[in-house]
Amino acid sequence: MGETQEVQLSPETIFTIHMGEPQEVQLSVIEANGAKETNSLEDNSFCGPMNESAIRKKKRYYRWLRLVIHSALVLVCGSVAVLLGRLYYEKGGKSKWMGTLVQLAGFPIQLPYYFISATKNLTTNSIHPNQPSASMLAFVYVSIGLLVALDCYLYSVGLWYLPVSTYSLICSSQLAFNAFFSYFLNSLKFTPYIINSLVLLTISSTLLVFQNESSDSTQISKKKYVIGFICTVAASAGYGLWLSLTQLAFKKVLKRETFKVVMDMIIYQSLVATCATLVGLFASGEWNGLKSEMKEYEMGKASYLLNLTSTAILWQLFTIGCVGLIFEVSSLFANAISALGVPIVPMLAVVFFHDKMHGIKAISMILAIWGIISYVYQQYLDDTKSENRNTSHVPKASSPLEEVHR
Repeated sequence: MGETQEVQLSPETIFTIHMGEPQEVQLSVIEANGAKETNSLEDNSFCGPMNESAIRKKKRYYRWLRLVIHSALVLVCGSVAVLLGRLYYEKGGKSKWMGTLVQLAGFPIQLPYYFISATKNLTTNSIHPNQPSASMLAFVYVSIGLLVALDCYLYSVGLWYLPVSTYSLICSSQLAFNAFFSYFLNSLKFTPYIINSLVLLTISSTLLVFQNESSDSTQISKKKYVIGFICTVAASAGYGLWLSLTQLAFKKVLKRETFKVVMDMIIYQSLVATCATLVGLFASGEWNGLKSEMKEYEMGKASYLLNLTSTAILWQLFTIGCVGLIFEVSSLFANAISALGVPIVPMLAVVFFHDKMHGIKAISMILAIWGIISYVYQQYLDDTKSENRNTSHVPKASSPLEEVHR
């Protein structure tokens, strides 16, 4: 009865069978399996964290790659589009509604890409499973689209009356407006670096109130300068509100982060804004002078059409980059990257439009650059802190024996 046998089923598994008491049979089997599972656990505990770390690094790499691409679209396309917009007015363009239309009407160029890639989710993490109703989606697209149309018109008026360097520096105030709206709409937390950034950008824009533009290439009256200044500040406020509302819509209404949702937001709001701008173009009567405007354009008809077409395409690429940054980080970060174009546009304006860069305007640009760097550094700190938090919360693998005894 006390006989013991060893049965080897495979080179890796050995059962020790005690013929005497059934309790001993069960105990020996559990011990053998336990040793096997323990070895397996050790292997998993070794490979698991390594794989998790590699996956996190890969995700971080692709995230930063997307951020670089979107940031390049915002900086390059936005800066060149502003210069082309000023060139349109500089060489004989007179329609402010046409200047607005080219910021919006280029969205059909995205339709082929939209329909081809509609089934592919570039970002698949879902915030909430519930889908918004059609009426709610319509409300979001129409309201934001009308806001965009008004905002683009105010920008056109500002660009019409102001030198492009002054216009660009005033636009940096949109970061402060975005922070203000994000505080109430998106629960933004102010840090010392963000506060420093907002103060510097506010001072930078305020200084331009005292700038005398009489020596610039575009001779403007004091009244037109004030109108241009007010319209540009109002447009910057509207732009900051648009970014905050877009971020809020992604989180509270759309509740999904997919490629299709982002493209729907771009296309439908652009469609609404374009229709509203066309109504303004025909209602104002400016469309009657477009034919003569093209004939009288200093650089010729071909350059006139090329300017408007290129501007329309560039603004759409800018929009894609901007929404992508909202999608990846936040509206405030998208605004900060957009504001990085502040030193780019004035320098190019000095070369191509002979704008003067001296006195208060130079101080304003330095303060704006300082404020932008302050915010970008805060974003870097937030990202590093988030990565460290994720690393410190790696889940540990549990033994199958522990799962059995639970």
